[in-house]
Amino acid sequence: MPWMDGIRMNPGLLLPDVTGVDRTTLAVRAEEQGYESVWLGELWGTSAPVQLAEIADRTDQVTIGTAIVNVFSRTPATLAMTAKSLDASSDGRFVLGVGTSTVTAIENLHGMAFDRPVRRAHETIELTKRFLGQDGGSGDHRVTYDGEIFQVADFPALDVDVPIYHAALGKANRRVVARLCDGWIPHNVPFSALDEAFAYVADHAERADRDPDDVTVAPYVPAAVADDPDAARDAIRGHVAYYVGSGEGYRNAVASRFPAAADRVAEAWQSGDRQEAADAVTDEMVADLGVAGAPAEAREQLQALVEDTVVDRPIVTIPQQAADDVAEATIEALAPANL
Repeated sequence: MPWMDGIRMNPGLLLPDVTGVDRTTLAVRAEEQGYESVWLGELWGTSAPVQLAEIADRTDQVTIGTAIVNVFSRTPATLAMTAKSLDASSDGRFVLGVGTSTVTAIENLHGMAFDRPVRRAHETIELTKRFLGQDGGSGDHRVTYDGEIFQVADFPALDVDVPIYHAALGKANRRVVARLCDGWIPHNVPFSALDEAFAYVADHAERADRDPDDVTVAPYVPAAVADDPDAARDAIRGHVAYYVGSGEGYRNAVASRFPAAADRVAEAWQSGDRQEAADAVTDEMVADLGVAGAPAEAREQLQALVEDTVVDRPIVTIPQQAADDVAEATIEALAPANL
């Protein structure tokens, strides 16, 4: 990609929840440390777009993005308005990252049926792009859409260019990336499987008359750095156990390389034994699903990941299970100035 050399070894940071430090302050620090982008997820407790507006006001150059907001709890029109507003407040630095989330989040938190998630992702992204004026129409064109989930009649497009990334795991969702998206945010796809997984995206992008090089590969990179390498690796174990145990899509992604181990992790987690689930995450899984160790070791792993795979835009992701001192050490050790 034309811009790739300037980003590949200049990672982004998914802003962690560190006790005593708000995420806006962390974003300002991350910009000072050279991170090329800062991202916010959204599950419960904080509205990502609201905090990103504050971050946009407090920063100057760093890209800001959602990684991710789900496609169920906001309509395409709301996503388009959000994207336009954050694009304006950040002077064009915003990336809209979306995904289907999980059954637990959508049904138990939002009270919605987790129905036809891939179709909803497709129509949400396609319609959001049309609302933003990114479907080839003129700046003053109007949007009409007749989908299986959404129907829209004669509203004006907003005429703004905001990249849309999608956190797709399974093949059907990766076809959505191939056909519609500017970027792909995989999570818990083993690093050794990324090239193969993206080859599927590339093949379907070409079938849709798109250049695969126009799709940015921006994975979450679970990362933990500590003077005690075992403590760092244990943080990754807890992270993998949580996701494999909580979401079928994540379990299937990990199972693409570690089928038996993924089953053991999920069974232990769902039985309520969190420690047994974490212990079932093997050293091989830690190495293929995260970056962990002492500072120099972790930096080498991140560099190797970017150099040896299709990764364009790594997003350093600190496990929620990591202690505050591990989170702070990770942000410092993997800052671009130290790579």
